Amino acid sequence: MIPAPFDYTRPARLGEAVRALAAGGGEATVLAGGQSLLPMLRRRLTSSSLLVDVGRVPELRGVRETAGALVVGAMSTLHDIHHDPLVLRHAPLLATTTAMVGDPAVRHRGTLGGAVAHADQAGDLNAVVLALDGELVAEGPRGRRTIPAVEFFVDHLTTALEPDELLVEIRLPKLGEGWGFHYEKFQFSAQTPTTVGVAVAVRRENGGVAEARIGLANMGGTPLRASVAEAALAGADATEAAVARAATTAAEGTSPGPDPGAPPGYRAHLTRVLTRRAVLAAAGLRQRRTSLRTGSPLAEEEGQG
Repeated sequence: MIPAPFDYTRPARLGEAVRALAAGGGEATVLAGGQSLLPMLRRRLTSSSLLVDVGRVPELRGVRETAGALVVGAMSTLHDIHHDPLVLRHAPLLATTTAMVGDPAVRHRGTLGGAVAHADQAGDLNAVVLALDGELVAEGPRGRRTIPAVEFFVDHLTTALEPDELLVEIRLPKLGEGWGFHYEKFQFSAQTPTTVGVAVAVRRENGGVAEARIGLANMGGTPLRASVAEAALAGADATEAAVARAATTAAEGTSPGPDPGAPPGYRAHLTRVLTRRAVLAAAGLRQRRTSLRTGSPLAEEEGQG
């Protein structure tokens, strides 16, 4: 299909981009990597009177560090993030997960800010930002403000950004010694959305689990934290049995939407299985696995449903 008519502007600086959004009167749309927006425009699933292409804005690219945080520019591509030494050092969960999104063409064009602002509940990177207690920095005519990830994702494809605000950077806390990370996902093919994704950060201390953070993709209208499982893991022994017990609670409080190929009960079971695997890997109790793309992920843990 052909998109509905729209105007187009390509600002060269951040201030120009903010002014262009404000001039759009709430009807303008930011074009980042375009991997989600352009197909939606072609199919007329969405429309816009003005596209503000921020691809040439230098202030939105790159990775830097502060005393306590890793700061990722919203227009940093997934390819660049995956290979960035600061990300590899301070946010290995993000580095690993970017390599599991789409294919090389998507990763060279797609951006972290575009993925987060799109707010797809099945987005792998949204679950990662949530699990890492990230913060999203927005800029608009009223200045800058920082939004915690837990408040950023409001509903399906809806964020806390105002219509005239632009996401400029993502801040992730530096997690020090004792932390382990892992991402597990299941999807039916590389071209289909993630059926269930589980992002895990675990801090071990004195032979036990001191803290766990678990972000879930595609288990509700937004990415979710598996708070019941996190509480069950905090203070637990770092053993396979303890992790298995906590993982049985991973789907509590979730509300997966309808999907003919993956009904809610099946996805809840996937959540328990993948949480168990991800926590074991993050805690160093099992060899790290690659993501599951095809076939049944259930055979290894048939008794864990």
